[in-house]
Formats: sequence, C-alpha cells, structure tokens
Amino acid sequence: MGDRGTTNHSEVTDFILVGFRVRPELHILLFLIFLLVYAMVLLGNAGMVAIIMTDPRLNTPMYFFLGNLSFVDLFYSSVIAPKALINFWSESKSISFAGCVTQFFLFALFIVTEGFLLAAMAYDRFIAICNPLLYSVQMSTRLCSQLVAGSYFCGCISSVLQTSMTFTLSFCASRTIDHFYCDTRPLQRLSCSDIFINKMVSFSLASVITLPIIMVIIVSYLYIVSTVLKTRSSEGRKKAFSTCSSHLGVVSVLYGAVFFMYLTPDRFPELSKVASLCYTLVTPMLNPLIYSLRNKDVKEALKKLLEKKNTIL
Repeated sequence: MGDRGTTNHSEVTDFILVGFRVRPELHILLFLIFLLVYAMVLLGNAGMVAIIMTDPRLNTPMYFFLGNLSFVDLFYSSVIAPKALINFWSESKSISFAGCVTQFFLFALFIVTEGFLLAAMAYDRFIAICNPLLYSVQMSTRLCSQLVAGSYFCGCISSVLQTSMTFTLSFCASRTIDHFYCDTRPLQRLSCSDIFINKMVSFSLASVITLPIIMVIIVSYLYIVSTVLKTRSSEGRKKAFSTCSSHLGVVSVLYGAVFFMYLTPDRFPELSKVASLCYTLVTPMLNPLIYSLRNKDVKEALKKLLEKKNTIL
C-alpha cells in the first residue's frame, strides 16, 4: 500500500470535483441547463409546498406526504446543484473535506428519506382505494406524522452509517473525484484501504433499505389494481388510476435512475454521472409537474392561489 503514495484521510483537506468531461466550449451550455433545471426544481417544489400549506382542501394525508416529498426534493437537489454550478466557472473545482462530508451526509439522508416517503404514499393510496370507509380512521394525523418522522429517522441512521464508513477510509495521494458531487463509488476509488468489507456493508445496507420499500410499493399496488379492476364505475377506475399513475411515474424515474447508476460498470463513469443527474435534478424537477398536471385538486388550488395574488396586486 505504501508504494501508492497514500495519505491518511485525516491529512486530506480538500477534494477536486472533476464534473463532466466535456469540451470547454460546452461548459456554458451545461451551466445553463443545470441552472434552468435547478430553477424549475426550486420554483416547482417551493410552489407545491406553498399550495399545500395555504389551501385547506389539501389538508389530507396524501398531500401531507406530497408536501414532505417536495420539501425533501427541494433540499437534496440544493445539496448538489449550487456547488456543481459554481464549479463550472471555478478553475480549482475544489470542495473542502468538511464540505464533502456534509454534502455526502445530507444527500444520503434526503435520498433515503424520499424512498421511505414514497413507500408511505403507496400505503396511503392502498388504504384510500382498498379500505375507503376506514381511511380517515386508519390514516390518522398521528400515523401520518409517525410515518414521516420514521422516514427521516431511517434516512438519518442510514446516512450516519454510510458517511462514517466512507470517510473512515484512508485516501490515496490523488484527491480527484471523478464526479460532480461527493458520492460513494468515486470516493471508494480514491481509497488505499481494503474496501471489500466496505462494499459488502454498503450493499447490505442498500438492500435492507431498498427491498422493503420496493416490496411495500409492489404489494400495495397489486392490491390497488385488484380492487380497481373490480370497481364497476368507470369514473372511479379512471380517478384511481390517474392518482396512482402519478406516484408510479415518480417511483419509476427515481429507482430506474438509481439502479442504472449503480449497475453501470466503473469503466463508464460518464454514464454514471448522467444517471446521477437524473435523480439529483431531473426527478426533483419532474415530481411537482407530474403531480400537478395529473391532479385536479392541485390545479384548482394553484389557480385559486394565482387569482388571490392577482387580486392583491
């Protein structure tokens, strides 16, 4: 190990984020794309939170979860995007060791929290469609608060474990992270330590987190589809499928990008970056669009809010 010119992680003061390996003339285009997408993330998710908080008609479990989802999307994209935008114009492209740890921790916290929130939303739709008469009783304010708090708690525990495992590694002389943010795999490539155990623990942790989430979503939707197909009212079927398709669209985009990134071989880092871009910025941008465009209540609430602002002006 010594012949690799290693340094202990405690001696590393900063890292260099390579970002996308493109021609310099394309940096301006990428910067503008990042800026536009991030602006839409901020506008869409902040707008969704504002609509849900101000409209009494949206004071239901489904919108309580959706509001928290928008909050999480807003913050985990903000952990990544500002630094990536600055690095387009920075010559050093550096991030401090503490900054890298903070970015890694917060992103891991919010991305895991989002997964559990999506599972909670699937369970909420299962109760609403399969047991509508007991919905208000089973999906009480207390249970909804517990599900959201549990999502953040699981995200926090997972993030603490992932961060401590990653940043207790010893890093080589190279400080160059071949990515646009601090992520597990690029950091592991810089390690001088034996990362086999680290990889096994990371895989086990990811499995413990991901499998229950996916199982809850799949089982919930199997029951939902079965119930909807038995519904005689075509209007009822249309409404149920419209609500559920929005949620399934969000789940598919998020987990499709995550699986693609982690299944991409290390020899194709640029593909991994594109997949990362999908769930760090594209998914948070699409979520409010998917839910607002396919949701009558949200569209009416947005229209009411805009009319109210025009009246004030």
